[in-house]
Amino acid sequence: MQKELQRFPLLLTREQASSYLGIDPKSFDKFIRSHSDMPRFMVGSRERFTIKDLDEFVFSHSIID
Repeated sequence: MQKELQRFPLLLTREQASSYLGIDPKSFDKFIRSHSDMPRFMVGSRERFTIKDLDEFVFSHSIID
């Protein structure tokens, strides 16, 4: 797992974040990026995301029966 993470920078673009999660960028926009709970870091006018925030968001919004 650690070797897989080495191919990603600390701040991920929308495309990199969706690739990390294994989903299409349009699905990332619709279900994750648009959610008000998803933290983002702004570099100028560009949004960036961290793996830690992506992981926490997914696990905190998972449906558990």
